Amino acid sequence: MRTALDALRARPRLAFALLAALLVALPFLVGAGLGNSWVRVLDFVLLYILLALGLNIVVGYAGLLDLGFIAFYAIGAYVYALLASPHFGLHLPFWAILPISMALAGLFGVLLGTPTLRLRGDYLAIVTLGFHEIIRIFLNNLNAPYNLTNGPQGINLIDPITIGGHALSRPLELFGVTVPSTYLYYYVFLAFTLLVMAVAIRLQDSRLGRAWAALREDEVAAAAMGINTRNVKLLAFAMGATFAGLAGGLFASFQGFVSPESFSLWESFLVLCMIVLGGMGHIPGVILGAALLTVIPEALRYLGDLQRATLGHVVLDPADLRMLLFGIALVIMMIYRPAGLIPSRQRKRELTARDGVAEQEQASLYDAKA
Repeated sequence: MRTALDALRARPRLAFALLAALLVALPFLVGAGLGNSWVRVLDFVLLYILLALGLNIVVGYAGLLDLGFIAFYAIGAYVYALLASPHFGLHLPFWAILPISMALAGLFGVLLGTPTLRLRGDYLAIVTLGFHEIIRIFLNNLNAPYNLTNGPQGINLIDPITIGGHALSRPLELFGVTVPSTYLYYYVFLAFTLLVMAVAIRLQDSRLGRAWAALREDEVAAAAMGINTRNVKLLAFAMGATFAGLAGGLFASFQGFVSPESFSLWESFLVLCMIVLGGMGHIPGVILGAALLTVIPEALRYLGDLQRATLGHVVLDPADLRMLLFGIALVIMMIYRPAGLIPSRQRKRELTARDGVAEQEQASLYDAKA
């Protein structure tokens, strides 16, 4: 196994070609082995990766704790739904609506970031939490006196993505092969995910990315070095919200229905746990965390059928068991792998203990002695 990995490292083009072939064939492999329902799970894996990459910019790169990130996801989804459904009688094309969803979500990110420029830590988390609740309550109640969001009933009959005159909600005949709708959405979501990954990688190594890293490590020192912390914070909120708006628009087109229930506070916590589990600030870790926390809960749904087959009845409800295992996994991670499953080198070095004291704690102790 190690020999094969070393050979792939020595030939990056071959490794890239094999990875590309695997990504292209993945829905067919999963569909043949597990059924088309699991291809739908793959689609949601890509959506959550988009969300995790967006939140990683805010939390992982800039160090700003945001507990209301799903509010931007909801904004993107509702903007797409309002402009591509019978609700207002508008059926704008997909390529026109998606940039609007991203732009409005980014604008709301700036609106959230502006009054929170002086807040840090828990206070910032509380404000973002309140922002999420404001958006959720608005979506739930803006059906009177003017029906904007259709309230708790949500918006349905949303137009699917249409490319080249073909709606992705219908199967496609290609070279005698029938490609189901979920497969088509997988390839569209994969293309957007790869694009966002490329942007995130470029941002991490850019001047702005280094400014975010400086802000995360020490805001006072960053300001003393001439970094405009106000603009840097606003850019982090705007960029993360833009990615969330993109994911929201894709989600609305995929589901064909949106409602306030789809954007609960639990979703914000889940996306935050994805980047903490995988490795905060590290793109491969974020992708792994998003994939694990999307696939494993779906796999645990089968525990109910397994209990019926072996015991004759359900002893532990799968939903409760999922939450129990989820909590246990997070506790174990915080104890044994606080930097995540695939941490960045810097993060791992910061949390690695030397003589029983981590690097960050050593710096604090040195400052205290001085």
